[in-house]
Amino acid sequence: MMRILAGLKAAYPDADCALKHGSALELLVATILSAQSTDEMVNKVTPVLFAAYPNAAALASADPADVERIVHRTGFFRQKTKSIINACRMIVERFGGEVPQTMDELTQLPGVARKTANVLLGTWFHKNEGVVVDTHVGRLAHRLGLTWTSKDEKDAVKIEQDLMQIIPREEWTYVGHALIQHGRRVCSARKPNCVGCNLNKHCPSAFAFGEE
Repeated sequence: MMRILAGLKAAYPDADCALKHGSALELLVATILSAQSTDEMVNKVTPVLFAAYPNAAALASADPADVERIVHRTGFFRQKTKSIINACRMIVERFGGEVPQTMDELTQLPGVARKTANVLLGTWFHKNEGVVVDTHVGRLAHRLGLTWTSKDEKDAVKIEQDLMQIIPREEWTYVGHALIQHGRRVCSARKPNCVGCNLNKHCPSAFAFGEE
């Protein structure tokens, strides 16, 4: 794992969250919107949303139809709108209008599971409580041999637990961001660029994809 970590740091020394945000709330909302969407699309939508609703109280009392109109392009907009508004209501009513800073409290918010909580804790609060496991991280964990789950296993929590056992805690947040970048730029789902990958010497799956 340390050789893989060194390779990631060489390729992505400044790996960070691609979602634009200026507060914990903005990152929370952006992360909820990013499900089944692209960061690029979310980054186009959130400035409009936050201009109209600048804080948790404003979003908590927002008209769902207005929020749906703004976030429509991110997909699954009705459920995302419901999650955002209900999460903000809980933030206002239970947490004094401030996004909570613990895994237990964050995962009580509607629409927030471990992945979203890890994004908030690591990126904004600088707390390494876990590893973000999205589709890119899950795919690369299998290809790089970093998880003991089968290649068809999609349980992000199981994969995360495996990663947490082999990655130094102080690197949990960084590794999540770096693997996401590597998955987007080099180790794509259909046609991974093994020739151009600086991790290929340490990857048990290197050059095994043919013409997929």
